Amino acid sequence: MKRRTLWMVLACLLVTLLVLSSCGSSNSTGTTKTSTQATTTSVAGNFWAPLGAPQYGGSITLRTNKDFVSFDAFYSSGYGVKSAWEERLFTDDWTLDPTVWSYKLGYRPPEYVKGNLASSWEFTDPTTFTVHLRQGIHWQNIAPANGRELTADDIVFHFDRLYAMGGGFTKPSTVAPAATTFLQLNSVTATDKYTVVFKWKTSNPQFITETMQGLGPDQCIECPDAIKLWGDTNDWHHAIGTGPFMLTDFTSGSSATMVRNPNYWGYDERYPKNQLPYIDTLKVLEITDDATALAALRTAKIDVMSSVSFQNAQSVQKTDPQILQITLPQGQAMTVDPRNDTAPFNDIKVREAMQMAIDLPTMAQSYYGGTADPYPVPMTSNYMTGFGFPYQQWPQDLKDQYAFNVTTAKQLLASAGYPNGFKTDMVVDVAVDSNLSQIVKSYFANVGIDMDIRVMDSASWSAFVRANRKYDALAMATSGSLGFSFEPMRQISRFTSTDSNNYNMTSDPTYDALYTQALAATSTDQVKQLLTQANQYVAQQHWVISLLQPNLYELVQPWLKGYTGQIHGLQDGGPGPQLLFFYPARFWIDQSVKKSAGY
Repeated sequence: MKRRTLWMVLACLLVTLLVLSSCGSSNSTGTTKTSTQATTTSVAGNFWAPLGAPQYGGSITLRTNKDFVSFDAFYSSGYGVKSAWEERLFTDDWTLDPTVWSYKLGYRPPEYVKGNLASSWEFTDPTTFTVHLRQGIHWQNIAPANGRELTADDIVFHFDRLYAMGGGFTKPSTVAPAATTFLQLNSVTATDKYTVVFKWKTSNPQFITETMQGLGPDQCIECPDAIKLWGDTNDWHHAIGTGPFMLTDFTSGSSATMVRNPNYWGYDERYPKNQLPYIDTLKVLEITDDATALAALRTAKIDVMSSVSFQNAQSVQKTDPQILQITLPQGQAMTVDPRNDTAPFNDIKVREAMQMAIDLPTMAQSYYGGTADPYPVPMTSNYMTGFGFPYQQWPQDLKDQYAFNVTTAKQLLASAGYPNGFKTDMVVDVAVDSNLSQIVKSYFANVGIDMDIRVMDSASWSAFVRANRKYDALAMATSGSLGFSFEPMRQISRFTSTDSNNYNMTSDPTYDALYTQALAATSTDQVKQLLTQANQYVAQQHWVISLLQPNLYELVQPWLKGYTGQIHGLQDGGPGPQLLFFYPARFWIDQSVKKSAGY
């Protein structure tokens, strides 16, 4: 009898091992949602195993310092949270070990991109990008969509409408033209219920993949039924998508509240039997003042505070060490941006002199407390390994042009016709620390440049400088025109004479030709070579005055699980976080940690 019992036990163990081995690359088993906790067991060895089993329930509250202005990308790319219910074709890989790729940069190499609404994709010829949709994805069960299935025609409708590709659509005259990259799109067609074919004017695979897989707000797919009934989704009551959250409450200037979509199609890739999302509520509060936001973080009114300066991060570390801190490179460097088409800034000697007037190593130590790289920043961020032209690779004569040298700076100004310097002004976004702009002012004063500082609120600054180009001297914002970590082809286009983002007003046939060559490239390696040349040319021309690329900090409550600083997962950015449908659906709240903290 004992022997029979022993064999029965061994047989059960063998069956258990066979079941576990059949789970494939996911290395995990799972259960569907229970009332409070997914009883998923994580197999030892997965990098996410230390987080424990995900729990259902609870809420995540985020903070933005911007006004909610966008519920429809057709009219505006301003700040919004529509990506919580409007999903994208492509997204990140939730099962990828962050030591391989951490998703802390805006650019996602194609090998680290996964399908979301898309199940697979391929180049059927050099100019044709074919996307196959997942089957069984349904619009939220809200009229007029009423839970019908997503089809290829819905994707075609989106691109036809947004880029005037067909269907009788035209872009409204009050909105800037389509992004430079999508201007290369010829047509979008549905060849069957689940297949969408994108035809391009270019055969550059790097250009096509980064455009299709990029994180612009214009790739969140809106519901055609809502557009056909109401004309647009600008009214928040018209919010319908395929995503994990449904917008249920909105107060302009205050907050947006989204709740769990009970019929969401998605399941956790780490625990494939767990239906998403885990949280019940996702809320975004508008808190414009950093001090108020820090107080909200300290009292657990918000769960994350993004883009925090090192000064504020150090303060929180002293007073609230239980709050976790994640270090991220700022998405773009700090810069001083001259109008290159107006005197005296149309003279390269003046721009070079202004660069030499600034002591970057001292700024790195005194202002940034040694937390920032002390070197000038090229067009492409040094964090984008394999792309661009890192400072360490610059020839010595170019490095000398960026070295602090008051004597040479004065000589350059004199040879440009300004022996006694000149008077100018700098339009500064109010979000820029006034101490930093004053440091720049003092450095310029040392070489005879008398600079007034004109502070504008962020919306006015953006309209005055970026949109309408009304500034005629210098400009400064929280993110400048160097140190880019977004898509390589977008970087190269930035200083072309026709680019809508070129508020520096550069116009150079040599540089324009580099972009034309990049557009005609037939491989990523060719794009990398041309991006290196573009970086070197930008540095040589001194179109932008380089400051530094500081680190920023994400401050996170200890009960929020899964967040490691993934860009656009929770951070608001300019147009808002573009992956709210993805990451917050997979993050979860450890209720025991929150309870032990007294909340």
